[in-house]
Amino acid sequence: MTAEPGRPLRIAVISYYLPSGSKIGVGYQVHELATELARRGHQVDVFSECPPVDGAIYGHRRIELSGRMRTFRFALELRKVDFSSYDVLHAHGDDYWLWKRRVPRHIRTIHGSCFEEAIHIKGLGEKLRMLALGFSEVLASFMADETVVVSPRTRRWTPWVRRVIPNGVDDRRFHPEPSLRAPVPTVLFVGTWGNRKRGRDLAEAFERHVLPAVPDARLEMVCRDAPADPGAGIRILGGLSDAELVEAYQRAWVFCLPSDYEGFGIPYAEAMASGVPVVATPNIGARYVTDDARAGVLVPLDLLGPALRDLLTDDASRRRLTAAGLERAREFSLARIVDEYERLYTAE
Repeated sequence: MTAEPGRPLRIAVISYYLPSGSKIGVGYQVHELATELARRGHQVDVFSECPPVDGAIYGHRRIELSGRMRTFRFALELRKVDFSSYDVLHAHGDDYWLWKRRVPRHIRTIHGSCFEEAIHIKGLGEKLRMLALGFSEVLASFMADETVVVSPRTRRWTPWVRRVIPNGVDDRRFHPEPSLRAPVPTVLFVGTWGNRKRGRDLAEAFERHVLPAVPDARLEMVCRDAPADPGAGIRILGGLSDAELVEAYQRAWVFCLPSDYEGFGIPYAEAMASGVPVVATPNIGARYVTDDARAGVLVPLDLLGPALRDLLTDDASRRRLTAAGLERAREFSLARIVDEYERLYTAE
């Protein structure tokens, strides 16, 4: 029996990741969704391996582990949890052993595809781990009452999943603020220096193609793994608080994240909601969030530098992309996304 629409629900959320212990985007999205659900009067408890997030208004149940293979062992530990007091179990991973019905409504969100990530990730061990997690995603899609994906192209690996609910961005925080715009042409990057986010490649493209044409340009990188001397015109911001991140977007003239793979790519949506034009490589997430380049610029990695140079020096193109991005970002409003999940929680 499902819960009645309109009444407060008791919601158990499963996520190995949270911002308190990981920079994985899934954790940030779980935190945002749980916060908005709690604001609406629902009782929300997040079951996670990560510690509680400072100031969180939802409940937290830590499943603390140590040693190797923690993501797989986390899933096994969940089998010991009694979820019977909840109306809804909403899993953002690791529910593939919960085949016995434990709550009236079991929802699973697939944030991208581990099979797709296995194609791009380096190292045989990591590829095998991603393949194992990919099979767990497939199994989880059959365990839940309803499975959703965050972008249509994610369905390539789970074509039987029909429902798409994208990730959400809180437009009460992420919005344009012209008074904070940097006085010099500024590119913003949010990600890692190495691996699939390709911050190193962006820094090289910036030095090679942007600085010779725009000498006062600056590249700001929200990045924890960058070298001490990343190059001329590059400023490493490290890790930022929520408020500082919002201000970084509002300072930027252009946002760039040249990942080789994103299942969705929340920073793209955050940038567009902040009124910042997006430049990206054509990964699955960037193609979806930018509506196949209608609301952004998608170029192969070898053309990244020229695309940034051209956009920084073209006021009209930036204004056009800002308007298109703001319009597209409405599709990813956090309030709208939580509305969709609430309907799903109480569906017959």
